[in-house]
Parts: sequence; structure tokens; C-alpha cells
Amino acid sequence: MKRVLSTIWLVGFALSLSTLSFADEGHKMQGSGVKGMSKDAMIKLAESAAPPEISRDAAVMIPGEDGKLVEVKKGTNGFTCIPTVNNLPEPDPMCMDQAVGQWVNDLMSNAPKPTNTVPGIGYMAKGGWHFEKDGKILMSEEPGSKAVKEPAHWMVMWPFDSKASGLPSGVSPLGAYVMFDGTPYAHLMVYQDPMKIKTGK
Repeated sequence: MKRVLSTIWLVGFALSLSTLSFADEGHKMQGSGVKGMSKDAMIKLAESAAPPEISRDAAVMIPGEDGKLVEVKKGTNGFTCIPTVNNLPEPDPMCMDQAVGQWVNDLMSNAPKPTNTVPGIGYMAKGGWHFEKDGKILMSEEPGSKAVKEPAHWMVMWPFDSKASGLPSGVSPLGAYVMFDGTPYAHLMVYQDPMKIKTGK
């Protein structure tokens, strides 16, 4: 997972998802609202993305002096937490499992489709960002698009289809929708505060 987390996941996902350090070891965490934060503050911020039952046993990666993500806490449960995903002033920390790490690696590598073989889970209890243009959610920022804040949520990185599932393909009062619908990277967004989720651990 460390290797997959060494670049920044700049996906209007919500992920766009998020600032991960992935396959491309050359990418650096840019800009961001974490600049100037102490190491302890960044660790605390990263861990705030998921329920304590997850974050307490998760690895934590934060940007080092050169901007690249480095592991500052080893994990035992397969999850990794980072203090921010997008290069925006308001940090959007995320905790993700290995399947999400693979999903993001594929996205950043421009793979035709994700190669994770099991559903991936990602938590963003502080919310996140996506980019919109003409009312459509984009897979990445582009000229004329605007950043839109997402509320606290969690995600399932696995093929979802709006028509087959009956879920909307955009933000809706239902509290769940399929992001990037119609693409191989479609996934489920659930507007539910991860800090209020009981994981059973």
C-alpha cells in the first residue's frame, strides 16, 4: 500500500477522490491546507477521516519535506490514512483500504478500468471535493470547472450502474449516488458521516 501511496490522487472524486501517493513516485503533494501543519497535527487530521475502530490500527502517510508522502505510522489492518487528497485550502483527509489504493493507482495510471478484484472502502469524515462543469461531475479538473464541497461520506470502489441500481447519477437528497456513472470508474458515494458508523471491530 505504501508503494501505491506516493503520489497525489487529484480526482475530482472525491476522491476525487484524494491525495494518495501512488505508482508515480515522482508526484508531490502540492499546495494544500496542510502546509505548515506539524507532524502530529497532520497525523491527527489523517486519522479523523475514519471511525476510530479503523484509524487507530491504520497506517498514516503525510507529506515530507520534499512534498512526497512518507509513512509515519505503521498499520495492522490494511487501511492507510492521509491528511488531504485534493490541492485545495480546506483539507479532505481520507482513510482507504488496499483495494481503493489499487483503484486509485489504476485511475492515475490511466488504466482502461480498475483492477481491484474486491470492493474497496474509503472514508472521508471531513468531506471531500469534486469538480463540476455545466452541472456534470468531472473525473478531473478542467478549464471552466468549479470545485464543489462534498459532505462527510464513505465510498465503495466497485462497478456500479445508475440504471441497474436505481440510484441517481448525481448528488441527490437520497444521500447516495453513483459517481462517474457510465464509466469503468463508476463507484458508490454514501453521504453518511463515517465517524457515526459502527464497524463491528
